Amino acid sequence: MAISARNQLKATVQTIKTGVTTDVIELVLASGEKLVASITSESTQNLGLKVGSEVVAIFKAPAVILSTDNDLILSSRNQFDATVQQVTDGAVNAEVLVKTEGGIELTTIITETSVKNLGLVTGSKVTALIKASHIVLGVKR
Repeated sequence: MAISARNQLKATVQTIKTGVTTDVIELVLASGEKLVASITSESTQNLGLKVGSEVVAIFKAPAVILSTDNDLILSSRNQFDATVQQVTDGAVNAEVLVKTEGGIELTTIITETSVKNLGLVTGSKVTALIKASHIVLGVKR
């Protein structure tokens, strides 16, 4: 099955924190970096997730937020120090490819205004933020 979401990361379930309606799934990426997803308890059961399960973490490019202000404390569970690899300008939005310190590539779509305001160019240091609730998990049948 092909899907349109640009960010598809293979990961292994490290821990599952079960809640009444929502579970917090802590993942380890191939790079060793951690990623946290928040999914319904029903989805955890339907996917048959357990510690050690192999999953694909999927999130659309607009779900990745970029920050250049290291002095901010933000509530996003997933924060990756990264370097801008490429900026592809468009009429309204730009596609920005970043690489985390662990070597994971993430794609984001942000406005051209944001690219200018953040001063983003190849080599810029950024923090890539992804809310845990924006991550969809998939498993092979």
